[in-house]
Amino acid sequence: MQSNKLRTAIKATTAVVVLGVAGQASAANFSAGEYDMSVYGYARLNASYDIDEEVGISTRSGAYSAINTTDADEPTGVFGADAVQTRIGVKTTTPEGVNITVEGDFRGGTLRLRHGFGEYNGVLMGQTWSNFNSFVGNTSTLDFDSLPGLAGLQGRVAQARYTTGPLSFSLEQPNASLLVNSTTVDDEGNEVPIATDPGKKDSMPAITARLEDSAGGFSYSAAVLAHQVGYDTGTLDESAFGFATFGAAKLALSDMFTIQGTVSYSDGANSYLYRSGENFGAASAYVDASGDVETISGYGASVGTGISLGGGRSVNIGYGMATVDWDDAEADGLNGVGGQSETNSAVMANYQWTPVNNVMMGVEYQLLSRENVDGSDGDASRVLFAAQYNF
Repeated sequence: MQSNKLRTAIKATTAVVVLGVAGQASAANFSAGEYDMSVYGYARLNASYDIDEEVGISTRSGAYSAINTTDADEPTGVFGADAVQTRIGVKTTTPEGVNITVEGDFRGGTLRLRHGFGEYNGVLMGQTWSNFNSFVGNTSTLDFDSLPGLAGLQGRVAQARYTTGPLSFSLEQPNASLLVNSTTVDDEGNEVPIATDPGKKDSMPAITARLEDSAGGFSYSAAVLAHQVGYDTGTLDESAFGFATFGAAKLALSDMFTIQGTVSYSDGANSYLYRSGENFGAASAYVDASGDVETISGYGASVGTGISLGGGRSVNIGYGMATVDWDDAEADGLNGVGGQSETNSAVMANYQWTPVNNVMMGVEYQLLSRENVDGSDGDASRVLFAAQYNF
């Protein structure tokens, strides 16, 4: 009996997280001939009050790139609101058992594709959450972009995936980034432009494997990813392999309490280290003075708790961080390393209330902190409000 209660609690907590960052709470179901159809989505208001300085972007999430790390004065007490997180989706099951999903939202101001895929007998083709991704260890936050250091990409990519039981494997559109100096120093010590910018070339898909399962009140996930990052100027063709891995877990301690967390490591795949850069992934690699591609490593982690107060009320508290090792790039003279974000961290605490089915309201306090390679740092305190109406 206790095992069933724990399982119910963990599923409920996971559903809240998925509702906040991923998706669908309910749906309007109907049949069209032999096709089973459902339409789902929500309307949502997000509002923010930036206490120290304005760092809000669309969906009123806080941007690390906007945190002031200098002594310059910034506007304080800034309010903003939008409804661009609002979304709508359609799911169809054909008579042959083929599942098709198309979903969009309005982040960015216009309708954008979030999910567009088909699935049959464990084979999925299209765009959806990366297989190098998990919500198991996520703490529910009102900030749409949530905590640094969460498991994997926390985003959607075009892919081909096969799932069998708790195991899934995929080939995906790669998400690498490459830094290169725009200038060099000549024999006389003068800084001169580099004639050819090699840019970035993707030569192969990202390859992923993930295990995700649960036992009683314990849910867990682990994944690995490998990809290639490089460039090709026509005369020079250099590349390096990068990899990333994560582990995530959630434990229901009782019907009221859950604890959850994630750990991540990357080398040459920091674009998959969540919120490690200016706002999302940091650079995966750089080109040194000899033209070789050198990988950049990083790590991240998050931890949190969910507390059910009954009556549709809950409190969630979480901390996350992501750190990138720029030492080799700095030693090799890569331009602009001092201003790169070395560590991003956040503390978020919220109160959420569901007064009736399919309605959620909440308020959240968050403290975002950033420290650059050159030692400069800054932080931003914010208060968020959200109201979501599902269908």
